[in-house]
Amino acid sequence: MVVKEFKNLLSFLTVLPIKMDNDLLSDCARYMFAFPLVGAFIGLIAGTFGWVAYQFLPGIVVGGLVTAALLWLTGLHHTDGLLDFGDGVMVHGTPERKVEVMHDQLTGAGGLSLGILTILITALAIGQINSSLIIPAIIVVEVSAKFSMIVMAWTGKAVHQGMNTSFLSFMHGPKGTARLIAGLLISLAIALPLLHWAGAIVILASILTSIVMTFIAHRNFNGVTGDVFGATNELTRLVSLIALLAVISWI
Repeated sequence: MVVKEFKNLLSFLTVLPIKMDNDLLSDCARYMFAFPLVGAFIGLIAGTFGWVAYQFLPGIVVGGLVTAALLWLTGLHHTDGLLDFGDGVMVHGTPERKVEVMHDQLTGAGGLSLGILTILITALAIGQINSSLIIPAIIVVEVSAKFSMIVMAWTGKAVHQGMNTSFLSFMHGPKGTARLIAGLLISLAIALPLLHWAGAIVILASILTSIVMTFIAHRNFNGVTGDVFGATNELTRLVSLIALLAVISWI
């Protein structure tokens, strides 16, 4: 992977003012295994912001501010998917009907409730991480969130042709397995030095969350969509934070 491809990944996964390349989508799909590197970059920015905020503010406020920073850095794209996913899962009907509701521009009670709870608990969980751990914790949690999408692309099938189809196609077959292993090694190479065995637990949490989300998506929608990928990112972040707090409490 060279500079152009990494710039395309940053442009795709963040709101940073980076010019989009003509090969944006194909580069992002081919180098999806490098998503955790972008997650680490996002986590470094948000975690550093949190560390600075901790010098002046209480933890509960820092948690809200760091959560807001993470949502802003990712352009709320994943959050939009979370809301749509919540609506799709909650509505009764056939998978086709659920997908139709998920693509509706309006946000219903299911999506709104899931979104509020996810953001609120995420902020509260971040607020429980002390200032000495806030930077490595947020880096590893964001790596975990991005790795979960790699796992989903490897395990899931597409509902229909769309933006997510190229990601799924690149992550299937022998080369797809190699990309999955590369993504796992990158994730562990970041998580283990920063949080030691707690980092491995966080990465494990991302794998389990992604598998569960893939199962839910297949059962409700007969496959995964871009919205499901976004929801998986947001929910994996939350589960990873909870797993990390649980590990910290045991130490």
